[in-house]
Amino acid sequence: MNLNFLNESQKQAVLMTDGPVMILAGAGSGKTRTLVARIQYLLEEKNISPFQVLAVTFSNKAAREMRERLAVNTNINVGALQVTTFHAFCAKVLRMEASYLGLSRNFTIYDDGESQSIIKAILAKRGINLKELSPYTVAAYIDGLKNLGYYMGLPRNEDVEKYAEDRRLWDIFIDYEGELHRSNAIDFGGLITGVLNLFRSFPEVLKKYQNKYKYVLVDEYQDTNRAQFQLIQQLSELHRNICVVGDEDQSIYSWRGADIRNILDYEGIFPEAKLIKLEQNYRSSKKIIEAASEVISKNIARKGKQMWTDNDDGDHIKIVECRDDRAEAEYVAQQIKVLSSEGVSLKDVAVFYRNNAHSRTIEDALRKEKFPYRVVAGIKFYDRKEVKDMISYMRVVVNKKDSLALTRVINTPARGVGATSLRKLEDEAVRLQLSLFELIEKITEQTSDFKHLGLSGKVQSALVQFVGLIHEVQVQEEKNHSPTFSYEKLLNESGYYEFLKADKTYEGAARLENLEELMSALKQFEEVENEPNLIKFLETITLDTTTEEASGELVSLMTVHGSKGLEYPYVFLIGAEENIFPSYKSLEAGPTALEEERRLFYVAMTRAMKHLTITFAQGRMLWGSLKFNGPSQFLQEIPSQFYNWITYQTSVKRAELNNSYDEFDQTSTYSNQDVFYQDKVYQVKKSPIHSNYPAGSKILHALYGNGIVLDSEGTGQDEKVTIQFKDGMRKKFMVKFAPLQKL
Repeated sequence: MNLNFLNESQKQAVLMTDGPVMILAGAGSGKTRTLVARIQYLLEEKNISPFQVLAVTFSNKAAREMRERLAVNTNINVGALQVTTFHAFCAKVLRMEASYLGLSRNFTIYDDGESQSIIKAILAKRGINLKELSPYTVAAYIDGLKNLGYYMGLPRNEDVEKYAEDRRLWDIFIDYEGELHRSNAIDFGGLITGVLNLFRSFPEVLKKYQNKYKYVLVDEYQDTNRAQFQLIQQLSELHRNICVVGDEDQSIYSWRGADIRNILDYEGIFPEAKLIKLEQNYRSSKKIIEAASEVISKNIARKGKQMWTDNDDGDHIKIVECRDDRAEAEYVAQQIKVLSSEGVSLKDVAVFYRNNAHSRTIEDALRKEKFPYRVVAGIKFYDRKEVKDMISYMRVVVNKKDSLALTRVINTPARGVGATSLRKLEDEAVRLQLSLFELIEKITEQTSDFKHLGLSGKVQSALVQFVGLIHEVQVQEEKNHSPTFSYEKLLNESGYYEFLKADKTYEGAARLENLEELMSALKQFEEVENEPNLIKFLETITLDTTTEEASGELVSLMTVHGSKGLEYPYVFLIGAEENIFPSYKSLEAGPTALEEERRLFYVAMTRAMKHLTITFAQGRMLWGSLKFNGPSQFLQEIPSQFYNWITYQTSVKRAELNNSYDEFDQTSTYSNQDVFYQDKVYQVKKSPIHSNYPAGSKILHALYGNGIVLDSEGTGQDEKVTIQFKDGMRKKFMVKFAPLQKL
């Protein structure tokens, strides 16, 4: 087998076949090529049977790509070779050995939806309201336990004990596992813990698989959780021929269970392990690689690599300081326009952002310039469920004949108007030739005339509340109140905000960020529109998709997490600000979380092949208010010889901005000499937060008039107040949304 296509480190990684090996493969270092060559060498030169090799990775796509490369490169029939994912391997083992665990071979593998159904049934049985405890929160808890490798009957270690401290969730977990077993079913996480249970309880079964697989290889090792680590440790215990390939500097998935300790502690578990570093980058220019290396060198939790490249020096990185988030999006769109005019293909251009919600301004700017785009591993902003839900509420307000919008939100969040009730309403509306909303109005006004529908008291009460909310917002619109007022009322009084906030998972937080960004979109719309209202706003977001259909070349938009494993000649990284990138949560959580944010920043930088542009905004709209976060601390870590600092002022006239913007010195700009030392402006440490509206406070609400605060709960961004107005009406508000003024 000719290995001349590999560099010296890659050859070493191929030839060192026996005993435990760790291959630290830096960004763009030819990892997959090396791993495929190693498997090929085992088969062709060492005459290892394909049946004796197990290679596991994380996605079906990666496994398929590896099999295809092997099929092309070797004459040996690789059909018998196990190149698979962790979960597919474990499913196969459990099908073969199901009887040991009291399962039949035809057990069901439950998807997320089916697991949620079981959780909801358990919550109902225990009398727990879904608003009190979200099924998503329970599912995340169970998933966390299984990521640690825990299953019923296993002694609890320190990590698991922390989970067990929440007795209510622990008891639900026990009920859930019992229900799965009674149903002859396993969930996704249970595939791995099921095999761990099998191997621990039946050593003879473990011995069989240890004898079967002489060589075990693991790709993307930095993404493994503790359960996966325990699995490969047990499988390789007999022959010790375990090879893991990964990069601790690209470990960015702790929120879904990945544990960087698996890499950092590898040599402690396998003391005889050999360490090989792939440090030559084939992807990026020298300036990009050297700058990224300087940033990641600030991390403590790493094995230590020094990436280098024979590629050209390349252009300086651009750090672009923009006036605000709209100017930032405008700048990126204009630069893409320039690239396109120079003959650059749009498929070679990508825009990265820290959070999904930040795609909105870029999408708006690209549509304005008629550039087709795609959201990689995600959904376009105005197509996201929570955004479409709130837009549907607005559509019902401005057009009560919009029955499609109404059917989307009549039971969102759940208010008892299920499929059966809705079907009755639809049939009756057709019979009377009314829109759904017109019918519901009549039902709430003349209940006795619609007894034949058999609607329960709960459904009738829900319809009254729903119609009342829509009517109140319609009155706001008639009185020319701002669209943000209407949005705030719909979001809170519909119960939708509280419904999403009950979901404590990563996905739940992302959905709230999208609703935050929708508020910002409304606020920015108000700033440029002379007479803003919901009708005009809905018109501005009606998307024309003909441009996208006309071209196969698309600009790629994605989160930095979604960019992992990809590469583009031209990369724009937006939102490089404190509290955004690094995120507010990571700054609060401490050094470990901050190091993962730095790894994420490193991943973003090393996706770029030729040109890298990093932007930040002096002021950014968040929840409809302008925030001044200051540039990311990671920008400080890029040595000045690798970048050019550019200041971009928006071409949009901003005289109509609200007064809050004037608090910022509009003439000042950051320079690359002093930007990182203005501590008074960019102090992250927060002073203690107190209630802004304690009980007894007299207030003025812009819509409802004078009132008095009866109760206040929470602080800061989460403060909620209950207010009694002159007529005795009591209402509850989120302070950060409500137009309140203390008297």
